Amino acid sequence: MEIIYVYTRKRSEFGRPCGFSDQPAKVNVDIPPDPSMASSFILRNPVDSYVQHTSDMSEHEVNTERVEVESRGVNHVEGGWPKDINPQEVEQTIRFRKKVEKDENYINTITHLGTLMEHCVKQNNAINIYEEYFGEEEMAEVEDEPPSAKTINVISKLTSFFDVLLSKRDPNVTKRTATHLSWHPDTCKKLAVAYSSLEFQQNMKDMSFDSYIWDLENHNKPELVLKPSSPLVSLEYNPKDSHVLVGGCYNGQMAYWDTRKGGLPVEVSTVEVSHRDPVYGAIWLQSKTGTECFSASTDGQVLWWDIRKLSEPTETLVLDITRQGLLENALGAVTLEFEPTMPTKFMVGTEQGIVIACNRKAKTPPEKITSTYSGHHGPVYALARNPFYPKIFLTVGDWTARIWSEETKESIMWTKYHLSYLTDGCWSTVRPSVFFTTRSDGTLDVWDFLFKQNDPSLSLKVCNEPLSSLRLQDNGCIIGCGSKLGTVTLLETSSGLCTLQRNEKTLATAMFERETKREKILEARQRELRLKERARSEGHETEVEEQPVESPHEVLDRARREFFEVIKVELQRRAQAETQHLPSAFQVKDRMGEEAAAQGEESQLSKDKEEEEEEEKDAA
Repeated sequence: MEIIYVYTRKRSEFGRPCGFSDQPAKVNVDIPPDPSMASSFILRNPVDSYVQHTSDMSEHEVNTERVEVESRGVNHVEGGWPKDINPQEVEQTIRFRKKVEKDENYINTITHLGTLMEHCVKQNNAINIYEEYFGEEEMAEVEDEPPSAKTINVISKLTSFFDVLLSKRDPNVTKRTATHLSWHPDTCKKLAVAYSSLEFQQNMKDMSFDSYIWDLENHNKPELVLKPSSPLVSLEYNPKDSHVLVGGCYNGQMAYWDTRKGGLPVEVSTVEVSHRDPVYGAIWLQSKTGTECFSASTDGQVLWWDIRKLSEPTETLVLDITRQGLLENALGAVTLEFEPTMPTKFMVGTEQGIVIACNRKAKTPPEKITSTYSGHHGPVYALARNPFYPKIFLTVGDWTARIWSEETKESIMWTKYHLSYLTDGCWSTVRPSVFFTTRSDGTLDVWDFLFKQNDPSLSLKVCNEPLSSLRLQDNGCIIGCGSKLGTVTLLETSSGLCTLQRNEKTLATAMFERETKREKILEARQRELRLKERARSEGHETEVEEQPVESPHEVLDRARREFFEVIKVELQRRAQAETQHLPSAFQVKDRMGEEAAAQGEESQLSKDKEEEEEEEKDAA
């Protein structure tokens, strides 16, 4: 190959930056076409060739060493008292405080610390570091955002190393249902889950009785393992003391835990005074001590308890809607509802699809059952009052969810009938027109009846197994869903579903009032129709009573006469039908006679006409 041009550079110029400049184009080589070479050109079939210009890459994986995290805490208790003073005695502590407050050293110390404290308080009042400056813009974005939800955590049994990143370990091999969820009242970072197998006679010998408290920031193991004497069906945090939980067991017993004392129950009710069936509902009551609760079971009883003395219930109510107080007539309770703003009222959902409204402060037990609502074909699995309108409540059962008003006996709104069973439901804590339902096909439905009435605003397939429980955080953003196989999925809803919309309360109030009024009109119309029907039936009964009473012989003779009259009428009807379709011989003779008579009349007329013509000829 001939070298045409050689680029040279000094040794000292190696590494220097290049200095480029604009210059006109210059032709180094010009090869003109040669027509004589066209004869030697040979045509070939097209040939396709491919060249891959990507560089070769290699993939490497490294499995890092797993680090187990354990939470530890310190319990601060009241101290510093002299040995001769009992901190539990109020009078002694008050007397000691008065004595200390008169001490000059105490006064000087408080005066010195007061100036420092005043400086800090003034700093806090000078500026609000948590102030939101762009609230209006965020609201504008929320209005345009479509409803959505995303999974943020899954609590289930581990199947691979990758699950460590998304789930918390459930050490039990036997699959149990997550029957109840309860959020920590102070921080939304802890979740108490009750695990139990509710299938009849399906408890295995090696099945665990444990339930767990999960820390959402620790993905390795439960924060605390609760060890009851029987599997827990219901579990609730105490809203006044977040260290205390109450649980209802599968064998009907009640137990409570103090997380500061470990996983064993502090006290358990005796079997003789407890429920006889699983405790499906346990709720804390609003009391000064914060130690009172009540429970319901499918044995047809509602029991009130004080956890300071679980040896016997403080009060009992039998769910007999006939108001006779008989336990054999009682309806089995499946769910409980209690609204703190209405401390004397509560509601019970039963296995028979009836909702019972009760008043605890009634004078007699029959008066405690104030009213009933019937509208489901099966058990009422969920019962919840609207947090904004306590007179409006939601029920979930069979294939539908229904919204009721205390002022009417029929539901004012309801969802369509789904192909699969509904298993649980709850209202949104921040939006009055939004509620959630779970289905047995593993789907979570979000309903917003101001936006859409016939279909859910959002349907999300959470898992393949049936969903069994549902619980919403107080902020309305995080939803916990428990499944039949013990998997608890946490989902975060979009800001549009957990932010109060403009004029939403006004529109929801108008819709509830309109539907309640419509249902009242329909009930009044049905009442009028029933009264008319009753009056008509009573008038018919009086007419029947005024008729003379017949003897057995008279009744027999009347029946015989009516029978022969029916036979006679039937024979006459058949005879008339035969005469119409088959003409007899007499009818044929009559028809022939009529034809002969007609012919005779015609011949007579012709003779008369001939005689008249002859007479006219003679006259001429």
